[in-house]
Amino acid sequence: MSAHDTSRDGRQDGDRPTGVDELLERVRAGYTRVEPQEAYEAARAGEALLVDIRYEALRERDGLIPGALVVERNELEWRLDPQGSHRLPEATGHEVRAIVICNEGYASSLAAASLHQLGLHRSTDLVGGFQAWKAAGLPVTP
Repeated sequence: MSAHDTSRDGRQDGDRPTGVDELLERVRAGYTRVEPQEAYEAARAGEALLVDIRYEALRERDGLIPGALVVERNELEWRLDPQGSHRLPEATGHEVRAIVICNEGYASSLAAASLHQLGLHRSTDLVGGFQAWKAAGLPVTP
């Protein structure tokens, strides 16, 4: 193989794989993340849609954010794509500002980046996730 040949996994010969920490840094550089209080105020003002992607066991254990849409991570793109046949009624267009919330603010960063790829360029995620929301004393229902 020459220096310009591509390996079976699509990398150029000599390129090193990207680790998850580097990937998170890269995707987070593409948008501005929000803190819990800002997310709360944006949702209350009707300027953002809170989207809880935590799996059921975590929601049952820790509770829910009142008014947040619950969309499991594996369904997120199908539910929020405004052009998709399986979209939620809240997925009204590409201008929707979705604030994605996971448990601690890691999976939500990757999910927000995925929404950007669908043209939802106002999408972001919550720094620290649900745990930061709860620690900030913001509303949670059992």
